[in-house]
Amino acid sequence: MSEPITVTHTHGERVAVASGGTELMTYVYAPDPVAYESRKPYVHPMRTLGGSPVTGYRPSDHRWHKGLQMTASHLSGQNFWGGHSYMGPERGYEPIHERIGRMRHDAFDAFDVAEDRLRFTELLTWIANGGEEWARERRTVEVHSVEAEEGGEGGSWALDWTLHLTNTRSQDLHFGSPTTAGREMAGYTGLHWRGPRDFAGGDVLGPDGRGGAAEAGAADMMGTRAPWLAFTGEHDGRDGHSTLVFAHAPENAGAIHDSHWFVRSEPVPTVAFSWAFHEEFALPPGESFSYRYRVVVADGAWDGDRVASCLKAHGW
Repeated sequence: MSEPITVTHTHGERVAVASGGTELMTYVYAPDPVAYESRKPYVHPMRTLGGSPVTGYRPSDHRWHKGLQMTASHLSGQNFWGGHSYMGPERGYEPIHERIGRMRHDAFDAFDVAEDRLRFTELLTWIANGGEEWARERRTVEVHSVEAEEGGEGGSWALDWTLHLTNTRSQDLHFGSPTTAGREMAGYTGLHWRGPRDFAGGDVLGPDGRGGAAEAGAADMMGTRAPWLAFTGEHDGRDGHSTLVFAHAPENAGAIHDSHWFVRSEPVPTVAFSWAFHEEFALPPGESFSYRYRVVVADGAWDGDRVASCLKAHGW
């Protein structure tokens, strides 16, 4: 049975969700001050029901990594990821400020709170560095299935994230990644999670026994297709592990382009639902595409059977 939640909306800034005295997540839609980090909404902090933190924010190695956020590292010559832009094997990464785009929060089209569920729909505009509006997004975020373990020692909860993006330019939008620009196994783009620093060296699991311990497990899943991926890390400062499960909705299999996992355990803990890992794809003027994702946040170290059981029990 789902546990009750409390929702606090600080208008113009953020939406926080708590349960059992723990703040589970905060969705921040007020723009951060540094334009070079590609201003856009993000979720941070995220915590397990037991209170363990499971996101990082502005780490020293990548200041533009902020919890859970939508990104587009290579989009028709613009960078909606933030930070240095990969310019090909000969030039590598360069600080090109005029390539940095942003995602503007425009309004909430719906905002529904129930005893055990939050669901809101946000309207956003993707804006290139020069100020031209390139795309309109309809984003739905839903927090649900907050379930305590027997005895009250932690539990799990789920966040669903739906993206519907429409090209408002008069020409194609081309989606790519550092890998499509020439860097091997660096296909990051799309919905991206950055873990806390103590999750470095965590284990990565996939369906059918794939994955494994630490970076070897991440390497086994890197650049592959699978309906879900799980990342387990051990915390500093408090005993125990936490697990995050990243899952595709069934309809993503028929989306505009095949998705592949971008995942690293070391040197930084990170996962992305990459929609353009190996190849670019184009979105024509006036056309749209959609993806739907789920992130399950759990106390403890889950194995593959526990992950599969959870995803089956809750469905879509």
